[in-house]
Amino acid sequence: MDIKDLVWNPWHGCHKYSEGCQNCYAFFLDKRYNIDTNVVQKNKSGFNLPLKKDKFGNFKIKSGSFVRVCMMSDFFIEEADIWRDEAWKIIRERPDVTFSLLTKRADRIKEHLPSDWQDGYDNVTFAVSCENQKRADERIPYLLDIPAKHRWISLKPFIEKIDLEKYLKTNKIETILAGGENYLGKRPLYYDWVKEIHNQAKKYNVEFIFAQTGNIFIKDGIEYKILDRTTQQIQALKSNLSYPEKNIDKEIEEIYKLKEEKNKKSNKR
Repeated sequence: MDIKDLVWNPWHGCHKYSEGCQNCYAFFLDKRYNIDTNVVQKNKSGFNLPLKKDKFGNFKIKSGSFVRVCMMSDFFIEEADIWRDEAWKIIRERPDVTFSLLTKRADRIKEHLPSDWQDGYDNVTFAVSCENQKRADERIPYLLDIPAKHRWISLKPFIEKIDLEKYLKTNKIETILAGGENYLGKRPLYYDWVKEIHNQAKKYNVEFIFAQTGNIFIKDGIEYKILDRTTQQIQALKSNLSYPEKNIDKEIEEIYKLKEEKNKKSNKR
């Protein structure tokens, strides 16, 4: 799983749904542009992004890409029921691209799968967002119940201690992604919580990605306030809680490289 890849937002807008939504980045970002996040609208210019081509006739989203879907909404939000079949059609037309569908509305997945879904598309990976034990126990059973080729779990924002062992022992989960709270969030992430999930993932041979510490990270009773995103990523890497283990120096070099590329793009605008 590559969390550094591309984003496709076929629609925009969402509603705060559970505890993890308290300091949602979508609401934070939209507020800067006076956009009402509660209004769910089809993204007319970007709806067919996976099918767009450059002047040479090549897909703008290259073959082999990992695409995170609906990062400014939820793929299974109710208002999108009228557009979802069309989105499924686009996903079918790009079997060479992996589409990651992350949702908090896990109870709606099964009834809104495409008619030809059968045991799942090879190029779709499903995930549920679980910020605490309550939401993990509520959503993960739905994730395990749906026919799917690939499944993962997102613990972002990771705001309470969570035990995933009974779910990992099913051998149906490929990856766990964890990270603390950002933007206006001040709810802390504890090193011990992350360490426990790391140990469980390692026990069941499940990939574990500790993506970033969040704004407040507590280790050995010491509170660290880390507001810079790059520093958050680097500190998460230095905790050595990834499974399988990563080449930390190489990963840090990649983080700085990506940051430099983003800065160059920003300066061109």
